[in-house]
Amino acid sequence: MSQSTSSGGLPPRLAALALGAIGVVYGDIGTSPLYTLQTTLSHDGMRPTPVSIYGVLSLIFWSQLIVVSLKYVVFIMRADNRGEGGIMALMALAQRCVREQPRVRWLLVTLGIFGASLFYGDGVITPAISVLGAVEGVKVAEPGMAHWVVPISVVVLLVLFSVQRFGTEKVGRLFGPVMLVWFVAIALFGIHMIVRNPAVLWALDPMYGVRFFQVHGMMAFISLGGVVLALTGAEALYADMGHFGKKPIRLAWFSFVLPALTLNYFGQGALLLEHPAAIDNPFFKLVPHVLLYPMIGLATVAAVIASQAVISGAFSMTREAMSLGYSMRMPVLHTSREMSGQIFVPWVNGFLLVMVLVAVLGFRSSDNLSAAYGIAVTGTMAITTLLALVVARRQWHWNGFVVVLGGIVLLAIDLSLFSANVIKIDHGGWFPLVLGLGVFVLMTTWRRGRELVVREIKQGGLALAPFIQNIGEHPPIRVPGTAVFLTANQEAVPHSLLHNLKHNKVLHERNVLLTVEILETPVAEADERIRIASLGGEFYSIELQFGFAEDPNVPLALSQCARNGLPFDMMDTTFFLSRETVVAHKRRPGMALWRDKLFVFMARNALPATAFFQIPGNRLIELGAQVEI
Repeated sequence: MSQSTSSGGLPPRLAALALGAIGVVYGDIGTSPLYTLQTTLSHDGMRPTPVSIYGVLSLIFWSQLIVVSLKYVVFIMRADNRGEGGIMALMALAQRCVREQPRVRWLLVTLGIFGASLFYGDGVITPAISVLGAVEGVKVAEPGMAHWVVPISVVVLLVLFSVQRFGTEKVGRLFGPVMLVWFVAIALFGIHMIVRNPAVLWALDPMYGVRFFQVHGMMAFISLGGVVLALTGAEALYADMGHFGKKPIRLAWFSFVLPALTLNYFGQGALLLEHPAAIDNPFFKLVPHVLLYPMIGLATVAAVIASQAVISGAFSMTREAMSLGYSMRMPVLHTSREMSGQIFVPWVNGFLLVMVLVAVLGFRSSDNLSAAYGIAVTGTMAITTLLALVVARRQWHWNGFVVVLGGIVLLAIDLSLFSANVIKIDHGGWFPLVLGLGVFVLMTTWRRGRELVVREIKQGGLALAPFIQNIGEHPPIRVPGTAVFLTANQEAVPHSLLHNLKHNKVLHERNVLLTVEILETPVAEADERIRIASLGGEFYSIELQFGFAEDPNVPLALSQCARNGLPFDMMDTTFFLSRETVVAHKRRPGMALWRDKLFVFMARNALPATAFFQIPGNRLIELGAQVEI
């Protein structure tokens, strides 16, 4: 690899990252030729006539050029949050741009959370439609085996989700080469058919897309719901920016992925111009019969890779949501010692598996699932555009006219695609919407519930300064060692400290009030990680800050306090935490009673904060407290 890339003038590391991006970033959009053209040209009232074939090909090509190339690869990827991408990172970035406008900030947060919620719908539909689309090649090879498509898909998906706990480190090394073979294969099959019917290349002219609308009217608009399938995975370009960087992702797209996809789509179009009956599965009918079974196997592997990228993205987004306070704490297992981003979230994995199996068994074909797919993707796309426009105006200081004009163009495309999919709500579009709304309710309920709990705790707390002064005037018995009291309010006495003093009648020799804050940036800078203040009387205040993409390791951070003159011996340190038992009360102002009860249920099943902060259980004392919301 090193020699070949050097001889070609491409730095070896850039080539390696571009190969990795081909495997991980482009798995989803790379498998969209399996079902896009078939779905778009076979819905009710649409037939594969030359006008419709040329029109749909033109729409697919120009949609990929405008939405993926210009919007995501050129524009959206500029909005990096210290190198990290994805809608949660973009939401945090946009929030910082409107700190002094609480109403606008609230609106942006709501949009960001809903966009993230729709991503989980994408995480369910992508594995289902990709695996079904790949296995449906069996119907082309052996029509009598059509009834085996769903069972085989279920087995593949069960294997896929069962191996998630082992991590993707080793399997990930195969992603790039496998997808490289995939893109080369689909490009060659496309070229083979284009050479036989080169007239199909006239569809590169955007006027064929315009004529398609003129001829078919409303049916052409409905067809946009199928065209959007060619754009699925565009969010992955942005979400995986932190793993590969902008340059490798852009290089892979423009030099390799986009040409391969275009050649395959136009190859399928050339086939349909000659044999319109091939519309039942133009992708596999493009493949020579002798290569059909190997291609079905390769397509299945590519579909698994596409699914893996979305599943891993759901794990990463969940960790970010937990850190930013929008999700209940869950167990997070690291599957790699070298890559902190490779994680496994068992609860999310189980949820996705159940929902994916429901989708496969309920819809039973990629064609049926296509109606459910587009609405989640286009909803997230429109929200991403809005958030990016805020960043362009407020952070990059772009000219207002340019921002408005660009916003009108991009949102017109996004909302047109979204509207074309809204029409299909009755045919399956409701599925990701229900999933997204469910996740949205959970995330907002958790966030609001935590705010109410913190408010109740702060209202009932004693002022810290007079307490320390009183301790100095009437000193209790002191015992050796350090006590660390976790608190959300540095101005009040932690409940755990009061309970310890009340029941044990002693104080430790050194007492530390510890607050952990999660920043709206992916990684905290070294100089902002630890803040220490002496409060007098051997009381200290420590604030630890972590980025939302980091794992908050409190013991490790405290061990670094020695540099600031406050050393910690973990074997001589005891952590105290007030564990709140939340009770829903209908007479309390706050959320609706059903949301209060939902929050109580989530709080009881959430991972304890001590485990989330990696505090060892043998150094921990928990003291109970009841909080009404």
